[in-house]
Amino acid sequence: MKTTSDQKQPSTHREDKPLVLVETAFLASTASLIWFINYYFPMGPLLKVFFPIPTALLYLRWGNRASWMGATVSGLLLSVLMGPTRSILFVIPFALMGVMLGAVWKRGGNWFISIGLGSLLGSIGFFFRFWLLSILLGQDLWIYLTTQVTELVEWGFVKLGLLAQPSLLLIQLMALIMVFINNIIYLFVVHLVALLLLDRIGNSIPRPPKWVQILLDYD
Repeated sequence: MKTTSDQKQPSTHREDKPLVLVETAFLASTASLIWFINYYFPMGPLLKVFFPIPTALLYLRWGNRASWMGATVSGLLLSVLMGPTRSILFVIPFALMGVMLGAVWKRGGNWFISIGLGSLLGSIGFFFRFWLLSILLGQDLWIYLTTQVTELVEWGFVKLGLLAQPSLLLIQLMALIMVFINNIIYLFVVHLVALLLLDRIGNSIPRPPKWVQILLDYD
């Protein structure tokens, strides 16, 4: 008789290998298509929340190897369709984020862990994108970001009645905090979408905190 832990492991029987390959190809193509459509026909955050979900679903269904294969295949497919640069911008961070989320969800990690790790990875991906685009455009985009944050901080100082001039260190720290908070919000929405979507197809993720369940009236 099989134990519960054995039953939860992804099947590796020979007869299941074609199914693994088909689902890997399908979900990798789905992730690539979502990125492709959003790039040429941007719909705001509507499609963006789905970027890491197909890769995470591969991990939930078939484990680590299939998930990494899906991330690699989606990157290669986008490289053919859109070029290496845009492909890299998808792989880092969204394909890697899908693998990470799938791994945490598979192990039953709570939302604080998965959102925290995902936000860290998303922030790294944000600055990697800035670095790569700065090289390609021949301009330092970090200066543009700090200029925008400076105007925001100065406006806040005026509203608070502070006469001090914000230092460069404070500006850069605020920029880092804003990027991280933005990623926390993004990952939280991704978790909500994954909760509602993956439950319906039989690949549940760990339950949300109690206050989220009460807010959504979700058991």
